[in-house]
Order: sequence, then C-alpha cells, then structure tokens
Amino acid sequence: MRIIGGRHRGRKLAEFGGEEIRPTADRVKESLFNILSFKIAGATVLDLFCGSGNLGLECLSRGAASAHFNDFSKESLLVLKKNIASLKVERECEITNCDYLFCLANTNKTYDLIFIDPPYAKEYGVQALKIIAGRGLLNEGGVAVYERDRAFTGEVAGLEMYDERRYGKTYLSFFKVTENV
Repeated sequence: MRIIGGRHRGRKLAEFGGEEIRPTADRVKESLFNILSFKIAGATVLDLFCGSGNLGLECLSRGAASAHFNDFSKESLLVLKKNIASLKVERECEITNCDYLFCLANTNKTYDLIFIDPPYAKEYGVQALKIIAGRGLLNEGGVAVYERDRAFTGEVAGLEMYDERRYGKTYLSFFKVTENV
C-alpha cells in the first residue's frame, strides 16, 4: 500500500497483518482519486472507518486542508499514527477512537469529502449516510463515497447517489447533498 499522488507520491504506508483487514486496493484507489481530483485541494476530509488512513492520507498528499480519521480499533489507530508520523502531517490531522455512530453524532464539523469504508458484512454504511444527511455533515458540493461489495440499492433522504463504479468485487457509490428544487 502506497501514496499514489501528490507531495508524498510513492511513499509506502504501514499495513496490517492478517486477513480480516481489507485496505482499498491501489487500482481502486487510483480510479477513485481520478474521479475526485478536482474536489481535494483545500478540502476537509472525514475518513470514518479509517484503518491505516490510506484514503485520508492520500487526500492530504494531494492538498486537502485537513483530515479527521476515526476508527473503533485501537490497532488500526496505531498503524494510522505510524503513517501520519512517517508523512509528517500531524498538524493536518484529527484522530478519534470511537464507534462511527458516536463519531458522527458528536462531530461539530462539516466535510467536503467523507469516506465510508466499513466492514463489508455490516450495514454500517447505510446508517452512516442517514446520519450524515440528517445532521448536514456533508458540505454543499461535497462528496460522500461508500465502498462495499455490492451495488447500492435504496435511497437516503437528503442525499443523492449520482454515480456508482464497479472494480472487480468492489463498488464505489458517490453521494452529494440533494438539491432543493
């Protein structure tokens, strides 16, 4: 796993051991950041199920203003902290170690980019999208990206899925704030 663009391009990131962890593959990440390329500079980012921080750190490398990393796993945050120190981006980072519901209910910020990459077996992402919409956590013009192993079905009041891409077994669903008509 590595940073693929920006000022830290080519830098390797610390990774997890074991098979239960599923970082976003470089090929998927490259496609994702090609799609988001014009949204990153100066952005405020929430990496909700951050793991090693792969997605949020990629944003910082490409010019995001700040990244809020959250994960319930203390082991994940140890790897994240190694990666943040390695890239020397401590000043641009906020780290919380809590359940995603608590994180979303207690943040007092809004974001330009929100990455939702929960364990595939759980439906945490749908609930996260509902809270994001209900609390107005996504800025106008912002994007929430939900990564999962199947296409998104259904609707989320206040958000509109405007794009979905499939990369092998990975689906990326892109959401924006619903325009008031």
